[in-house]
Amino acid sequence: DALGGRGIFGVELFVKGDQVWFSEVSPRPHDTGMVTMATQYQNEFELHARAILGLPVSVERRDIGASAVIYGGADARDIAFEGIGRALSVPDTDLRLFGKPEAFKKRRMGVALARADTVEEARRRARLAAKRVTPVIT
Repeated sequence: DALGGRGIFGVELFVKGDQVWFSEVSPRPHDTGMVTMATQYQNEFELHARAILGLPVSVERRDIGASAVIYGGADARDIAFEGIGRALSVPDTDLRLFGKPEAFKKRRMGVALARADTVEEARRRARLAAKRVTPVIT
């Protein structure tokens, strides 16, 4: 109630060692929550719609997963990506490229999603898939 809305609120925190920093709250599904597409029966988009409509929600996990960011890599208006086939050759991975019209060096342009038997292996796969995607200025 204190946030003044209904649905999912994406809360972004940064964790390094034993320190945690608050980044932002978004009153909508957020790219940092896309890992739910690989891990839960109801992903963040379905959870958002169900919460707004007052329908039952389930946070039951289907798989262990992780995500890794794909950055723009440069300041450019037109950008494309190479290495998508190599990225998708990592077992149990998927990519989501956002199609943003303008890139910045550290702008999140997509995410690699991965599933595995352990969190550590899911993280390794997600990072490897993301690393294989290379931004190119067109």
